[in-house]
Amino acid sequence: MTPEQLRDVVRSAVASAVQRGALAVAVPDDVVVERPRNPEHGDYATNVALRLAKAAGRPPREVAELLAGELRGHQGIATVDVAGPGFLNVTFVSGVLGAIAVEAVTAGKSYGRTDALAGQKLNLEFVSANPTGPVHIGAVRWAAVGDALGRLLEAGGADVTREYYFNDAGSQIDRFARSLQAAAQGRPVPEDGYAGAYIEDIAAEVVAAEPGLLERPDDEQLAVFRSRGVELMWVEIRSSLAEFGVVFDVYFSERTLHEAGSLDKAIARLREQGQVFEADGAVWLRTTSFGDDKDRVLVKGDGEPTYFAADCAYYLDKRERGFDKVLIMLGADHTGYVGRYKALVSAFGDEPDAHLEILIGQLVNLVKGGEPVRMSKRAGNVINLGDLVEAIGADAARYALARASIDQQIDLDLDLWSRKTNDNPVFYVQYAHARIASVLRGADALGLALGEPGAVDTAQLSHPRESDLLRAVAEFPRVLSAAAELRAPHRVARYLEELAGTYHRFYDSCRVLPRGDEEATPLNTARLWLCAATATVLGNGLAVLGVHAPERM
Repeated sequence: MTPEQLRDVVRSAVASAVQRGALAVAVPDDVVVERPRNPEHGDYATNVALRLAKAAGRPPREVAELLAGELRGHQGIATVDVAGPGFLNVTFVSGVLGAIAVEAVTAGKSYGRTDALAGQKLNLEFVSANPTGPVHIGAVRWAAVGDALGRLLEAGGADVTREYYFNDAGSQIDRFARSLQAAAQGRPVPEDGYAGAYIEDIAAEVVAAEPGLLERPDDEQLAVFRSRGVELMWVEIRSSLAEFGVVFDVYFSERTLHEAGSLDKAIARLREQGQVFEADGAVWLRTTSFGDDKDRVLVKGDGEPTYFAADCAYYLDKRERGFDKVLIMLGADHTGYVGRYKALVSAFGDEPDAHLEILIGQLVNLVKGGEPVRMSKRAGNVINLGDLVEAIGADAARYALARASIDQQIDLDLDLWSRKTNDNPVFYVQYAHARIASVLRGADALGLALGEPGAVDTAQLSHPRESDLLRAVAEFPRVLSAAAELRAPHRVARYLEELAGTYHRFYDSCRVLPRGDEEATPLNTARLWLCAATATVLGNGLAVLGVHAPERM
């Protein structure tokens, strides 16, 4: 019996008591079921009686005793004890807890997935770095966290589209083109331009692809450096992210909004809503009506649209593509962006709480040898994706960046994350998976197989370390659901580390394979199932984080 199944059993117990008139309350939609800190208190505990006591107008322990009587008659439950002010401690019949191992192995890659978010069509935008340089360390954090969040939401049943907004229009592209031209002509990069070896590399590629380019007029040169430079930078960004295991469903060009007339369409829609006005020769959106600190310019006095106008057009485009909610992941320097974006959503007649969600993440600092790492030879003034992967590898980088809450600043120790030792969290988790794979290979060499699910005697799994591991395996679906709901992939990483530790303690206390000439017993088979279940969860959890689950290390 899994925690989810026990929740249903407890709800049924409440419903039964209500139906026969013993309890006058509304049956709760959800019931909290948790593992007791002390295993001697049972397999699971629930505070449902405490939650219902006030509505029932009765003491919590009295409600708990009533529900305990309902639960004691359920097949699969051995004992129900009332503890403290009214907690219910539930212990399963021998073998019921062990059935979780069979369920996990049988479900395979689908174990832990739910349909809690089924029917939701979500657009998840993350990274969206400007095409003026390599993906820097702040955006790399969003690549790791955003991709993991997309996987989490899909595990909950949501229809997720991962989207990259490519800012290939605007003044930053002009500065990029001028930087490339200066590098090609052997001049210093403009004061407001972009520096780094990558500028020289791209400039050289453009010149090689366009013979005689430097003999053309400056304006023609700039046009070529702009178009070809952006294209080359875009190819590099996409390929570096793909090597990091991050591939988007949609790569959306800002330029296409301008070319398709989407900005005019969005402004017209906002005007229909009565939210647009003109002043000082410019066109404005009345965002102060929706809590913004000032109204925002859509079109400047010279007729040029603003970035904010493009934001309006982009949001409208997403909604017209049928997305129920727009999720956007931004860095800490974009905090002030939240209020104006919520205002534009309201100006379109949508509900910000229902149709928009903006996640703000904190900075990443790299440390090596106890000292901060600040410079990249290639990027010039920032650490980029390639530098990080080269230093510690893609798996360690993804795990390290997804392991901390997004609202927490990270000091990422390159020395720690490059070690092949158990103090490196990703190594610790991956080693647990590889260790189980080795056990299963050993079983195969001895001619031992899991056999049919119905043939395993799960009642054999009665050792305290076995029970600990079974309860940990059973928690996986709840961990995934909570992590998706809270937008917190780090909860999966921390859970995997706890699971790995629980497995290592089990392995040290419970011999899985027979030794020498010993005959295999039903206990060996049951423990093999438990090992395989743990490997399933470790593999599924690492997959959510976009990290490999190795068979050998």
